[in-house]
Amino acid sequence: MKALIFNGALERRQESTSGVLSNYFAEQLNQLGVENSVFNLADSGIPLFDTSLSRIPNSVKIMNNLFLEADVHFWLSPLYHGSVPGVMKNCLDWLEISAKNSPAYLTDKNIGLVCWADGVQALQGINAMDAIAKSLRAWTLPFSVPIVKRELFENIGSREISSDYKRKLDLLINIATTRTAVFETLLGRS
Repeated sequence: MKALIFNGALERRQESTSGVLSNYFAEQLNQLGVENSVFNLADSGIPLFDTSLSRIPNSVKIMNNLFLEADVHFWLSPLYHGSVPGVMKNCLDWLEISAKNSPAYLTDKNIGLVCWADGVQALQGINAMDAIAKSLRAWTLPFSVPIVKRELFENIGSREISSDYKRKLDLLINIATTRTAVFETLLGRS
């Protein structure tokens, strides 16, 4: 099983919220023996989506391969003005180059969703990612983690994820890896 951790924030610092969450997912997946990689949008060099280009940018080819090779995805996003960042949506729009693949887009991939916000509106980001994932023919997990950012860490100034959110993130990881393993067995791919 391969997992992709899609860091949809434009933060490069390891101590940023997206960096801490990406590292947490990678560590937990490593402990489970699940091969994983982190796709940091901030470092990807993905250009604006442009269907008129005669050549597909190399960064887009690399991104598409990572997204298509992974059995399970974890999409991590901050909430910006009621939705996911535009650059995250732009990146996902580039999956259009896989439209003629068989199967197309992210067909039958399992996707776990995590969004954080300063207030209690993170579910709006979850809903936006859910709609995008489903339009790409993926399955979103029946559990997601909307995060109230002020409650994410143990203490103010700390970068230690609170025990409450660790439980939620671990449950998401467990559902994703278990569901994916069962799904792959049913499809005869394991």
